[in-house]
Amino acid sequence: MNFPDLPTESPAPKIEVFNTSGIELPFDSSVIPTIVRKIELGENVRYQNLEIVFVDEKEIVEINEEHLDRDYITDIITFRYDEDTSNQQIEGTLYCCAPRIKEQGKEFAKSEREEFLRVVIHGFIHLIGYDDSTDDQKAIMTNLEDKYLGKLP
Repeated sequence: MNFPDLPTESPAPKIEVFNTSGIELPFDSSVIPTIVRKIELGENVRYQNLEIVFVDEKEIVEINEEHLDRDYITDIITFRYDEDTSNQQIEGTLYCCAPRIKEQGKEFAKSEREEFLRVVIHGFIHLIGYDDSTDDQKAIMTNLEDKYLGKLP
């Protein structure tokens, strides 16, 4: 009896990057699939459809007000759409506030590239189910961000 060959790799997720912020992104978007793959392997998850949208401060406040009933600027808002509790078909959108991220890079004495990629990684980790409501949860997420930033070229 012959069995079909099983794929050794899962199909690459569909990833779209949009930038409506008016700020030039300090990284090549070709690094995003590398980040996604590293997180998939490291966390035993699979992403299926991802959008990363870089917006300005006005738009992030509008999203925050409309969906979270909050009236302030934040660096990222993450929405997960799928209901797959096994984390094998994750779908979501990351809304990243480019001006705020740029500002944070200066505040934390990090390069713009590093801060932008840290925020993107942070969003991908949120999609897995990690939270940062407490100091302990924030520390876990920061460690994961550092781990995946350290694996990038």
